[in-house]
Amino acid sequence: MLVNPLAKRLSAEFVGTTFLLMIIVGSGALEGEQQRSLDLLALSLAVAFGLAVLISVFGPISGAHFNPVVSLVDWALGRRTGSGLPTKDLGPYVAAQLAGALFGTVLANLMFQSATLVVSQTDRSNPGTFLAEVIATAGLVTVAFVAPRIGLATSPAILIGAYVASAVLFTSSTAFMNPAVTLGRVFTDSLAGIAPMSAWVFVVAQLAGAAVGLAYVLYLYRSAVLRTDQMVESATGS
Repeated sequence: MLVNPLAKRLSAEFVGTTFLLMIIVGSGALEGEQQRSLDLLALSLAVAFGLAVLISVFGPISGAHFNPVVSLVDWALGRRTGSGLPTKDLGPYVAAQLAGALFGTVLANLMFQSATLVVSQTDRSNPGTFLAEVIATAGLVTVAFVAPRIGLATSPAILIGAYVASAVLFTSSTAFMNPAVTLGRVFTDSLAGIAPMSAWVFVVAQLAGAAVGLAYVLYLYRSAVLRTDQMVESATGS
């Protein structure tokens, strides 16, 4: 029995169909770019599997944010519920995420015998990629904070990993969705790289997307919003 107000049900149908068509049309835009399609497919699969495992493993410890946007939204939601990320923890969380992004990039570069830190020259900023980052990040926030409400049949960690993999393929920006990841990717000359000037544009878009996602989550679940760590604890049975 459908118990949600009609307006919320219609919004779910609208947003769901919108993302469905973006996935179909956006991923179809890669047709004819065989090498890029294969590269992005490999990237998306690695991110999907790796992220699902990392969320499951570290979720019960820290909430497995790995993303300043997620930490910021969790903190903002906590101002309503009184149970989100404490204000005193927000700065240290973001600092740890930024430091981890830089260290991870250094280690990856060393594994592949590249320069330890090399500034990328890959320009990714244009109106299309800005819009893509807003949309992708809004979707990530929505999935991360709505996932707990679908029950234990499907792990939120798997849902988040699957969404990220899909977003890599259907967005023109390849869905960074994470200021820490964006910073780390400035210092690689691989396929994943992004030039510093483009990185700032992406971060602004990600913050805008976080605000959109937060507004939609509050609209759907105005009465009570679960924390990210509750989401992962539910998924892992902790």
